[in-house]
Amino acid sequence: MTDLSAFPITQKWPAAHPDRLQLYSLPTPNGVKVSIMLEEIGLPYEVHLVRFDQKDQMSPEFLSLSPNNKIPAILDPNGPDGRPLGLFESGAILVYLAGKTGKLLPRDVAGRYETLQWLMFQMGGIGPMFGQLGFFNKFAGKDYEDKRPRDRYVAEARRLLGVLDGRLAGRKWIMGDEYTIADIATFPWVRNLIGFYEAGELVGFQDFAQVRRVLDTFVARPAVVRGLEIPKRA
Repeated sequence: MTDLSAFPITQKWPAAHPDRLQLYSLPTPNGVKVSIMLEEIGLPYEVHLVRFDQKDQMSPEFLSLSPNNKIPAILDPNGPDGRPLGLFESGAILVYLAGKTGKLLPRDVAGRYETLQWLMFQMGGIGPMFGQLGFFNKFAGKDYEDKRPRDRYVAEARRLLGVLDGRLAGRKWIMGDEYTIADIATFPWVRNLIGFYEAGELVGFQDFAQVRRVLDTFVARPAVVRGLEIPKRA
């Protein structure tokens, strides 16, 4: 049996199946990227709920694996050269899992880097900007009388949706006919923007027909349906 005792995170979240990949997460847009990916590629894994309401993300055990105190994080007992590997940052995890399994990332060099550019587009633009808009629209940002911060993020969210809409014109997925990690990274955030953040009307989501079309296709995938609910909230 694989021994993961050298990793402090397993003291707080013991591995019932230490031979499987360990996922430490919460069903947020970043968290479900990895659960969806794991469901899509069929790699056996064990999931552990990181509870923000109990500040699990600030515990020494979690910080030992994810020093930026963000979910998701993974511990792969079967990493490179057969040695365990821990990773944080959802984008890095998607790239790693794609490389490990040879799935959902084009094999040709040009296609690989083009996919990675759209992954970076999500990581550097869609995720942070949609998240800030969510704060100002749904959470404490509502208390600000000055609406300029909110309007700044509304404008930027619309711009990013326009970029994505243009890319999807005439394409089934971001990379064309091939479904990739770029789609897995992007569409949980789009779904969250109009769902949990309740900002669909605010950003004029109806204006982005291509984004709406691909989002509908994405959320209908069986692996996505499963992954959006992993891990179950306590």
